[in-house]
Amino acid sequence: MLPIPAMPVETTALPATLFEAYGHLAWRAMLTEVNLSPKPGLVDRLNCGAHKDMSLTDFHRSALAIQAWLPRFIEFGACCAQLPAHEVLNGLRPLGMACEADMFRATAGVNTHKGSIFSLGLLCAAIGRLHQQNQCITPERICTIAATFCRGLTERELRNNNPQLTAGQRLYQQLGLTGARGEAEAGYPLVIRHALPHYRALLAEGRDPELALLDTLLLLISLNGDTNVASRGGAEGLRWIQQRASTLLRSGGIRSSRDIDALQQFDQQCIERNLSPGGSADLLIVTWFLAQISQIQYSHHP
Repeated sequence: MLPIPAMPVETTALPATLFEAYGHLAWRAMLTEVNLSPKPGLVDRLNCGAHKDMSLTDFHRSALAIQAWLPRFIEFGACCAQLPAHEVLNGLRPLGMACEADMFRATAGVNTHKGSIFSLGLLCAAIGRLHQQNQCITPERICTIAATFCRGLTERELRNNNPQLTAGQRLYQQLGLTGARGEAEAGYPLVIRHALPHYRALLAEGRDPELALLDTLLLLISLNGDTNVASRGGAEGLRWIQQRASTLLRSGGIRSSRDIDALQQFDQQCIERNLSPGGSADLLIVTWFLAQISQIQYSHHP
């Protein structure tokens, strides 16, 4: 296992149970997303989508392996609360890599949740920092803090040329897509400005929570420059999946079980085109997680 970075600042009476509660919620967010069915091109309870190398069981095992690390991301964020925000990411990397190693062990080498380790690791560290600074923990504040951790990330990792281009660098150069890095550095605007208000509004209308989540996934697919889709289908595949999701939303979205038929057709079309909106699925995990954090009673004051 990779060495875990030393905690530079002592915290006073760390609320272990509170950190476990946030971590448990993040784990539930991963399970909620993968169990949500039917999803276009994605692994769910009905099929493996456009993936031939992973199954629902892989995702369940992966989430379980990641669960143990989530409170550690929160603790690290709390212990680093006095560090300049831009220095936190370097300390988070070894934690994230060790968490990834456990994920790959659990799935026999299948990348199920690498994107979620990145996003949930950042958000959990932001929660720890806010808690230690005795600030109110809200979705907006969490995402703002996560953005400060990532300042300059896309410039350093996507815009700077090197001879061995990664998939992310290639998609940035070809299509201008910044993917998970860009969304994090911007403070998750697709979630804060679009998906989270949309999901909350549907719940306030009395919409079934699962149907509301499916509808929110369509919204994310319609807006997101998903690098998972672009890496499989190029600009044309990305345009097609965004337009298809937009069309379903314009026709009323997922309001009742009758609308599931259209979603299943969308799923089949994605499978035929070998498209999987994994980046949007990661953002749905973030959306559900942030929508639920008010459940956690913030009663401890450092």
